[in-house]
Amino acid sequence: MADVKHFDPDAALDAAMRLFWQRGTASTGVQDVVDATGLNRSSLYATFGSKQELYRATLERYVRSRSRLLLGPLEEDGGGLPAVREFFDRLIETRCTGEFARWGCMVSNAHAGGENGDPEVGAVLDRQHRQLCAALRTALGSAQRQGQLAAGTDPESAADVLALLAHGVNIRSRAGADARQLRATVTAAIGAVAPGA
Repeated sequence: MADVKHFDPDAALDAAMRLFWQRGTASTGVQDVVDATGLNRSSLYATFGSKQELYRATLERYVRSRSRLLLGPLEEDGGGLPAVREFFDRLIETRCTGEFARWGCMVSNAHAGGENGDPEVGAVLDRQHRQLCAALRTALGSAQRQGQLAAGTDPESAADVLALLAHGVNIRSRAGADARQLRATVTAAIGAVAPGA
């Protein structure tokens, strides 16, 4: 007879994702995961494997469920520089207010933490960074075609700089940076590539 799970693995994975996102892996013990998910250790290990395997699964879940919400509008045709501004507005709003304020971004947190020592985690982080850069390049390429970039601005280099700025917003917001300060920095960075800068 097949083993029947008496819990919702998706709900357990979501609870674990929130825990790792807020606290990171180094500050999260297996008992913390047991408490957050309501599972016993044997069910946890049987379903998800080790704590590190569970972390990898939660990171992938975060990328699928949360990162796409922010990146999608950048990739829409014709968004241009307004789409870049809106991306950063949403990013700062998400990081500084609401339920997940001061949690940062699980991906940026992993870039800055010990999690990136795991090659499989590193591969996820690299892939996600490439997707962020590509989405910004798409919007900046559109901006260039619409005459929204200063002459001589290279959309690819500008996208790389803005991707690093996005990670900076995530990390600084986790450390308690003021939303107004973050917006001022973003405004200056975007202004540097706009005509008349």
